Amino acid sequence: MIAIDILQETFWSLSANKVRSGLTILGIVIGIASVITMVSIGQGAQSSIASSIQSIGSNLIIVSPGAQRGNNVSAGRGSSQTLTVADADAIKTEIQGIKAVAPEVSRRYQMTAKGTNTNTQVVGTVPDYLTVRNVAVDSGTFITDNQVKTSSKVVVLGPTARDDLFGVGTNPIGQTIRIKNVDFEIIGVTLAKGGSGFSNPDDSVYVPLTSAQHFLSGDTFVSSISIAASDSNTIASVQQEVSDFLMKRHNIFDPQLVDFSLMNQADIIATASSVTGTFTILLASIAGISLLVGGIGIMNMMLTTVTERTREIGLRKSVGIRKEYILWQFLSEAVALTFFGGITGVLLGWIASLLVSRFAGLSTVVAPSSVMLAFGVSAGVGIIFGFYPARRAANLIPMEALRYE
Repeated sequence: MIAIDILQETFWSLSANKVRSGLTILGIVIGIASVITMVSIGQGAQSSIASSIQSIGSNLIIVSPGAQRGNNVSAGRGSSQTLTVADADAIKTEIQGIKAVAPEVSRRYQMTAKGTNTNTQVVGTVPDYLTVRNVAVDSGTFITDNQVKTSSKVVVLGPTARDDLFGVGTNPIGQTIRIKNVDFEIIGVTLAKGGSGFSNPDDSVYVPLTSAQHFLSGDTFVSSISIAASDSNTIASVQQEVSDFLMKRHNIFDPQLVDFSLMNQADIIATASSVTGTFTILLASIAGISLLVGGIGIMNMMLTTVTERTREIGLRKSVGIRKEYILWQFLSEAVALTFFGGITGVLLGWIASLLVSRFAGLSTVVAPSSVMLAFGVSAGVGIIFGFYPARRAANLIPMEALRYE
């Protein structure tokens, strides 16, 4: 019965000052909606990056040239020249538990075709690239071993590169494009995988490895060696074997002086997740400031309410209303404000996340955990910022409260 009385009095009190109550609730709404929207953007980015990394290959291990040497760090992937095709061939021959090996030379070039041009990633590689990187051919064919042996001037286009050069959905097979003043005949188009950024597979073109070395890069080194382990259970052991094998092959006996680095998909995802996790926390912290401001607004309103109702509180206490009842009455008003603000903020944050995904092109994920966290925080804000005004009201001395003007 007491609980029902408190709820009724809470409703009457908040209804008596609709505008003030609405403005106070608005602060909580904005805070909760901001937190949910920012967290959903961060979690969406994390999910999107993890999905993109998973799509680049199956059970993938990447060997890159360049590694830390004492206090100095040598150049990174593609600019340091320590890996060769012979290294890739030796790994494929000597290491057990490997499904495929694909050395590659990757560099961005300007290319032209029929008056159009684009700047994109040119990957010189071998037929095993299809297996290692989960690439599929949509039309035509991919690079063959014979074309690698003869340094054929052929090219396979990614769908985005095809659209940029020849138009959306066209069939460019048999036509030519010019890369670094060398004409290449188009023999195929890969199936779209989705992606963004400089390493987008859809915006890449593929040429035979030897053709890239002879006509484009002008050297015999490779930018990286991609290795597909036989299954996910052997990735760690294969990575260690490859590391030991390359150290022996390069006559390196100190692990601190290796001239290459290895990374598998799990390492890449863990690193990306760490970065996006920090990014999400940063976004949530910034949005949380507005929630703190909303909490201060609740405290301000409740203190004003206590001041306005001082005589009422004195009268209640003089007729025998207990201190605990008054404490719960004012605390329930603060919690009610954050409760309604929390519900509205969750709905508004969910809608904002959908709008961001639809119109801004950013991937968003509204996880139940973030909703529960935001709602829990809003309830906590109501209790924390409402407790002091409620306690102040409960501790008023009846005689002094009745004399208050």
